Amino acid sequence: MSWTRRQFLAAAAAPRAAKPAYFGLHPFIEANPKAVFIRRTKVRDKTDADAKRREGLELAREIFRLRDSPGIPLTHRIVLKPNPTPVRSPSRPEIELWGAATDPDFYEGLIIGLKELGLRKFYFADANHRHSLNWRGFLDIHDRHGVETADPDRRPRHFRDGFQLTWSKVPDPVIFKRIPHYAPVNEPDTWLLNVAKWKAHGMCMTLSVKNEQGLVVMPFVRFCQGWRMVTGVPEYMKPEICPDAEERVKRYFENHRRLGYSRYDSRAPLGPMEQEIWAQKTCDHMSVMRTGLAVIEGIYGRDGNGFEIGNDYMTNLVMFGLDKFRLDIVGTWLAGHEPGNVHLFRIAKERGLSDTFNPWEIPVYEWEPGGRPVRRKLSDFPRTPLKTYYLQREGEPLFHLVNEPFDYDKVKV
Repeated sequence: MSWTRRQFLAAAAAPRAAKPAYFGLHPFIEANPKAVFIRRTKVRDKTDADAKRREGLELAREIFRLRDSPGIPLTHRIVLKPNPTPVRSPSRPEIELWGAATDPDFYEGLIIGLKELGLRKFYFADANHRHSLNWRGFLDIHDRHGVETADPDRRPRHFRDGFQLTWSKVPDPVIFKRIPHYAPVNEPDTWLLNVAKWKAHGMCMTLSVKNEQGLVVMPFVRFCQGWRMVTGVPEYMKPEICPDAEERVKRYFENHRRLGYSRYDSRAPLGPMEQEIWAQKTCDHMSVMRTGLAVIEGIYGRDGNGFEIGNDYMTNLVMFGLDKFRLDIVGTWLAGHEPGNVHLFRIAKERGLSDTFNPWEIPVYEWEPGGRPVRRKLSDFPRTPLKTYYLQREGEPLFHLVNEPFDYDKVKV
């Protein structure tokens, strides 16, 4: 139809609908912060890049929503934290080592979904050396989508000057008084998406909680190296270590050993005391982290040592939720382990960072296509045994399941 001048001027003067200024999660996820959601994926082979990217994009479209009401402003800086562990071996083809890292194609699908919302400010930080981050194509992905990558290397004077790092004060510390992160992690007006990998590790499984360890600036990031990185730290780290850290860790350790928890008799090189130190540092760290959403990519899972030793298995599961400890407890159980035997989960409950370490107390929902959550039993999902070298016992194979029975009703923290 032809418009009159009056109709044209009236249309031009009419108020335009404002574009949404915020985004958030699917309302069911936000209403169930203690739940864990599991989505079955449909990828036939781990080399199928299009299928993996599609899974990431479809999930993003289902769980992220634009909204008019207050939520996360679209102007926020989005911090992306996959597990980019770069692994190469002179004796194995690179494809056999893919399971050491978050799948980059799935990760790219999530980024595309976030960009569809109108988000534009993306940042990536990780303590791995920059030269190795493109072994699986992460830097290429970041270049394609305008993701700013933080330089992982810092000098001692940078800690003094505060160069491109953010200090977080631990509210009730055991080892760390303050923890430095790569900027803009933990800064105002940021939102963190944690995209971990489903794989075995020296700490049993390395899932969403441990994945955020990579946001800590080197050498503070070395949580796993026992007393050497507590009582033997460089001079510029000493002011950030609690003066009574050694006494407290030893006291807590002896108490745990007397209580008869599993594997405190292990003689493994990464032994019970190293696990105690790692767990206490990790709890210090989790007490300061603000995470928008945690995801565990398990399109294919991996057993072994978390690096060059191990095999990949097509598992076709993606897990996510708001509570990282609960998410990791479910991920640990589905990998064939008993979470009550893993020191981190009990210590997190002792310190008030988690309200359970019992997988059967956690509501589990299957995230069906189209974004429909359906309540399930944990046992409705397949378990895939992802063997680990965590606290090997005498006479036990190096790689094993940490699946000895645990009486959750009897043992209360």
